[in-house]
Amino acid sequence: MKTILKGLAAFGIALGSMSAAQAAEYPLKKPVPQEWTFSGPFGSYDKGQLQRGLMIYRESCSSCHSMERVAFRNLEALGYSAEQVRALAAEYEIEDGPNADGEMFTRPGIPSDHFPSPYPNPETAALSNNGAVPPDFSLIAKARAVERGFPTFVFDIFTQYAESGPDYIYNLLTGYEEDVPEHVDVQPGTYYNPHFLSGAVLSMAPPLFDDQFTYADGTPATLDQHARDITAFLMWAAEPHLETRKRMGFNVMVFLALFGALVYLTKRKVWSKIDH
Repeated sequence: MKTILKGLAAFGIALGSMSAAQAAEYPLKKPVPQEWTFSGPFGSYDKGQLQRGLMIYRESCSSCHSMERVAFRNLEALGYSAEQVRALAAEYEIEDGPNADGEMFTRPGIPSDHFPSPYPNPETAALSNNGAVPPDFSLIAKARAVERGFPTFVFDIFTQYAESGPDYIYNLLTGYEEDVPEHVDVQPGTYYNPHFLSGAVLSMAPPLFDDQFTYADGTPATLDQHARDITAFLMWAAEPHLETRKRMGFNVMVFLALFGALVYLTKRKVWSKIDH
């Protein structure tokens, strides 16, 4: 009898633990899907939007976040000339060396260099950000994604939904809230955001707001637009060959359809002369 009671008690504790884990499931609010020019089987990048996103990254995000897997020369895909890329790269100081004296030195960047980190090491980054190391932005649009669950992921197979990362980033950037629920403990230096994937609060203050940047092409400088532009740029950084991949995929599907039709017609012709 005691064994049975102990078993029931353990089962009750397990259920309680499951309920607590479910109650603390993050994000508290699932990302709302957005419309993107690069979504769908025929999606493509808007170069104007990517250039605006690059400006936002350089003027706002680069003070904390690196893009160490993106080279300056890759920016030619955004519509910049080789001269413009060289001028942009030269604005950065790149650590190089050692020289003939065995010492490290800095020099102006060149197109083959990658976007440098704003911090010399992760420890310095953590010290400057309340113990949290800002993630590298090179692949974040592919690395951050919220599971959509059943049966949504089944429909995603047919709709070719692959924008979970961008949807998450956009919702996170626009999802800061001032009305904090009573059960959420917001410590000094943290901010409540129910869209955050790892908890209810994060160390990053709201990075974007209305009229923060001035667009040369006259695009409205709203929080929504800023978030869309930087998100599109981060998606390009994570998957710069997306357009080529989609064109190749479409050509392959057309080829397979024609090949299948030819195989079927050949089979009909070969077997039509044989008695069954």
